[in-house]
Amino acid sequence: MGVILDSSVLIAAERKRFDLVGFLSAHPNEAIFITAITASELLHGCERANDPAIRERRVRFVEGLLQDYAVLPFTLNEARTHAQLWAGLERKGTPIGERDLLIAAIAKAGGHSIATNNHDEFARVPGLVLEEVQSFILKPV
Repeated sequence: MGVILDSSVLIAAERKRFDLVGFLSAHPNEAIFITAITASELLHGCERANDPAIRERRVRFVEGLLQDYAVLPFTLNEARTHAQLWAGLERKGTPIGERDLLIAAIAKAGGHSIATNNHDEFARVPGLVLEEVQSFILKPV
């Protein structure tokens, strides 16, 4: 069990709007992960950058994350959890975004919590534990 870092907090950290070091320091005994879905979202942001300096900054940041943290896959176990969550949220009329649902399924299947700035969306997933991140959001200078 550990904490999954969602792309929302990682993008904010790359933009100097989230104190990732402080957040990690507040969780010294937790394993920290990202998901393959989050990796794809971050790599997509690198590919989208038109400005070479921004692209290089993003690539350095993302590649550093990919070296520092284990990337959790989406396997059959997670697919089963995903299907259950998806159907349950549909029945209640409270669906969430497709990629967020994949990330939530990985977290639930592995017993992990999620650190996200997208609290309202992930909070719809029954039993999903969300980390407190508001105190680590940095004010723009």
